Amino acid sequence: MHSNQGGPLSGIKVLDMGRVMAAPFATQMLADLGAEVVKIERPVRGDEMRHYRPPEVFDKTGELTNESVYFLAANRGKKSITVDFTKPEGRDLILALARTSDIFMENFKVGDLVRYGLDYAGVTAAAPEIIYCSITGFGQTGPYARLPGVDGVFQAMSGLMSVTGEPDGPAQKVGLVIIDIITGLYAAIGILASLRNREVKGGTGQHVDIALLDSAVAAMSHRAMEYLVTGATPQRIGSGTQGSVPSQMFSCSDGELHVAAGADPRFERLCAILGVPDLFDDPRFRQRGDRVRNKKALTEILAPLFMTNTVAHWFERLSQAGVMCSPLYNLKQVFGDDQVKHRRLRREVEHPTLGPLSMVANPIGLSATPIEDYRPPPTLGQHTEEVLRERLGLTDAEIDHLRTVGAI
Repeated sequence: MHSNQGGPLSGIKVLDMGRVMAAPFATQMLADLGAEVVKIERPVRGDEMRHYRPPEVFDKTGELTNESVYFLAANRGKKSITVDFTKPEGRDLILALARTSDIFMENFKVGDLVRYGLDYAGVTAAAPEIIYCSITGFGQTGPYARLPGVDGVFQAMSGLMSVTGEPDGPAQKVGLVIIDIITGLYAAIGILASLRNREVKGGTGQHVDIALLDSAVAAMSHRAMEYLVTGATPQRIGSGTQGSVPSQMFSCSDGELHVAAGADPRFERLCAILGVPDLFDDPRFRQRGDRVRNKKALTEILAPLFMTNTVAHWFERLSQAGVMCSPLYNLKQVFGDDQVKHRRLRREVEHPTLGPLSMVANPIGLSATPIEDYRPPPTLGQHTEEVLRERLGLTDAEIDHLRTVGAI
């Protein structure tokens, strides 16, 4: 069994003041890759996401817990310590830990940490080489910099909702906090680039400024380019693809199948399998551009044909013929799929209170340093004494004093 302690980020130390989803998701990525991540949480309450429910989470005895799926999804492999940084002793603890760290992560509102000396200027004064990453809704500058925001705000404001949903229906929100996740990935990339820059240039840290709005707009990618190049406002296209027909969801006798057969050879094979080979020679559908222009007519012909058999029937026959397609899965079906099982996308860990806990694997495949050492998300303050002893060399008496004054 390989250990992440020998991972590509082995030896890198992260001080994580991130809460909610985007920042914890970024630091979880670093933990997966072998970094030591110390998560700083408020005493008693901890990260807000610990209490974000429903759904309810029960422990191994069946008792209701204070855990949440949101917290469990973004905090594996970390050590949790509780520190009250509003107290001078707590702030000093964080600065002392920063001096022993490579990376500092925070996602407080712009300016919130200035009063405690834990903003970029304050932390880098204590630890000049540190890479300090800030994640905010709108970034460190600009007219909206101090405004709050959540994932749905940025799905709407980035244009993502405007291109999601059926053409004749309302704008739709993607069914997960996708902007938080995308932002976390951009943050991890910025941090890794900064580590490389520091390594090459010798001891130079920097401020990594990541905004959910920026990340969301960047993630619009080709739909954004569609507007920037043509000047036309992109429209919703449902399960379809703009320049490829047929490329959409079809209803079968027992479920839904997504078919992508826009290329001429694939469309020809599709017609043969559906029992209508002559359709390929129909001048309305002969070439890709023809099919795009006559999508409605083609869909009206194809839809009843798919209804004559099951998802499994069409999936097997089309796949064997090299026509790209996929069943519409719910999550139970996802984790029951043979390919998903083969790729080991579900992993098991032992959680201190929940017992056996299934987790989604990190999808990065590394040949020399594979990600295999999955450790559960920590309970609140689980590692406080361990970290203070090992990183700062504090004695029992010093730790007891910190508890007495409410700093931990």
